[in-house]
Amino acid sequence: MRATDPLTIFKYRNFSFVWGSTTLLAVGTQMEAVVLGWFILEVTDSPFMVGLTWTARMSLNFLALFAGAIADRVARQRLLAAVEFVMSFLGMAMLLLILIGILEVWHIFGIIMASGMVRVFQMPSAQALVADTLPQERIATGAAFNSVGMNIGMLIGPLVGGILYKIYGPQGAYIAISVLYFMSGLFSLLIRGINAPVTQTRESVLRTMIMGLKYVKGEQVLWGTLLLAVIIESSGWTFHTSLMPIYAKEVLGTDSAGLGWLMFAFGIGALGASLILALVRNRKHVGKSMIIAALVWHTCILIVATSQTFYLSMGLLVMIGGAWASTQVFMLSVLLGSTEHEYRGRVIGLRSLAIYAFALGSMTSGAMAGFWGVPRASTVIGIMGITLILALTIMMPKLRRL
Repeated sequence: MRATDPLTIFKYRNFSFVWGSTTLLAVGTQMEAVVLGWFILEVTDSPFMVGLTWTARMSLNFLALFAGAIADRVARQRLLAAVEFVMSFLGMAMLLLILIGILEVWHIFGIIMASGMVRVFQMPSAQALVADTLPQERIATGAAFNSVGMNIGMLIGPLVGGILYKIYGPQGAYIAISVLYFMSGLFSLLIRGINAPVTQTRESVLRTMIMGLKYVKGEQVLWGTLLLAVIIESSGWTFHTSLMPIYAKEVLGTDSAGLGWLMFAFGIGALGASLILALVRNRKHVGKSMIIAALVWHTCILIVATSQTFYLSMGLLVMIGGAWASTQVFMLSVLLGSTEHEYRGRVIGLRSLAIYAFALGSMTSGAMAGFWGVPRASTVIGIMGITLILALTIMMPKLRRL
């Protein structure tokens, strides 16, 4: 195996543990998304409430820049391990409430919000560690394999979560979710020799945050990519997350296992695309490729909005998953490859902050689905995404030339 072979990236021990932690966490997260979505839909019979669960999860994402500043001041692997262990504890709390028969909707939203607050610290620490554990010339490959790990979770998590829910109920699913979160924390603890970034820790966290904002402001490629993140979070992301349980039940007439298969199809496309990109040795024109992938993603959403057939929808979701994953790979490659080491936590924190747009988009798309139905809501999402991406492309010449 030649040194230039992309698979040799796993010879970097610390990267392997970062990848393992990311993959286990992704499986648990995707399982939990399907289980919560279906459970809330069964309990409340309200599409709006399904969208609101995602809004609750993201409600504290305004802390993302603060989380990024913390990730630039402490040992990132320890921060990541702490996050994952707390997520495991919250999963066990949900399980306990189910087992003793006192779980109510307000309990679910309380645990979701607590998990969301903790999860804010996960993305800046985990994704910055991808770059921290690799030499500069391997960062793009690391970003692609990071996406592969996340998409393995996208592939396996919803299917297993849907099946476990159908056979054992939410309690069976939450046993597996809690164990996966705990194991991901153990993998993070195995990362060795990664010191805290070199920052002026005598400065206040607020000053650290302000310095990060000034740094990004001076880099059009970075803030252009972050604006693209805001656009896709408020549009395309909402289809395969908050709208998918409603689409499965009301348009396709399927159950939780059918929802799992639909998300499995999405995961197949996502994993396939990210794996192909990971094995490409010299990727060029990442900025232009990122924009094209985002446009294809939203165009596919317009097409699937017209489908009322289960297997046709599965095929279209493979395409959506591939375009979605490609967008994520190129985006992370741009952000990590264009950011200096000491700013990575804050830049990824701002990327995580962009997810806050998803909270609004999820609530809005759920409301539209409740009033107009999923097909019309999906059409609005697709058109809005395409329009805003094209406008950004015109405004950001450096990004489209990258």
